[in-house]
Amino acid sequence: MPRVVLFGECMLELQGEAFGSMQQGFGGDTLNTAVYLARCSADLQVGYATALGDDSLSSGLLARWQAEGLDVSLVQRLPGRMPGLYLIEVDAQGERSFSYWRDHSAAKAYFDMPETPLEQAADQIDALYCSGISLAILPAAGRERLFAVMARLRARGAAVIFDNNYRPRLWPSRTEALDCFDRAYSLASIALVTADDEQALRGLATLEAAVEAASALPCPEVVIKRGRDATLVCTASGVQEIATERVEKVVDTTAAGDSFAAGYLAVRLQGGSTVAAATQGNHLAARVIQYRGALIPLAAMVDLVL
Repeated sequence: MPRVVLFGECMLELQGEAFGSMQQGFGGDTLNTAVYLARCSADLQVGYATALGDDSLSSGLLARWQAEGLDVSLVQRLPGRMPGLYLIEVDAQGERSFSYWRDHSAAKAYFDMPETPLEQAADQIDALYCSGISLAILPAAGRERLFAVMARLRARGAAVIFDNNYRPRLWPSRTEALDCFDRAYSLASIALVTADDEQALRGLATLEAAVEAASALPCPEVVIKRGRDATLVCTASGVQEIATERVEKVVDTTAAGDSFAAGYLAVRLQGGSTVAAATQGNHLAARVIQYRGALIPLAAMVDLVL
């Protein structure tokens, strides 16, 4: 059974209106992808690598991840630390805005030890997934060690997947972010690129320019997400267009890209074609945006299990 590990940060989630009723949950780009990937495929061993605190909320997160079928052997518990927290507010069109409390998140300190569980397990990992947010939360030394793990896996033929997820507020400058993203692209075998994130990252005037830039990335396989427009998959064989699915009522766009990544990888990491993978990714994303929150009920997606 192929072993897939996703590295990043999961935070506590509050959803509702400021000074109104709130619903508590959890989420984070890489964690969302990990959960959906585990749900979609019984033939992949899906693990999550991050750091949590030694508090009861961290224990609760760990228990819930295990209940979702995630391997948590690469999770570190750091005394005195806690998970980050974010608030989602959703407007009438289903678009969301976020407020964050994450400066002292445990995940930032994952590499604050001589050797981490991720580094120790690197030779037993078949695929590693991380995102632009994974890079952003780490100090410079931690990023270098994550890049080293990516290079180590790629050198022996393992899959390395990078999802751009550019969040300007997490970076000191766009120049620093661009340098880190280009290094990640150079190490990745699959790049999942949200076109408008790439446009913002590179300071390009149009979305078309961002698509052109993404198409020229050095990764063997580049998947370009363009919202409602067809998904593009660029490989040495050329560019394929895969239609997205029409959704009559969008409830919440949270985790649309994260769930697409899970659907795509559930197919590709088991040898499926890029067209089948993008079709599955678009199908899952279309389902997810019809529900509130990052993680929809399992009962709402049982027909999408491969």
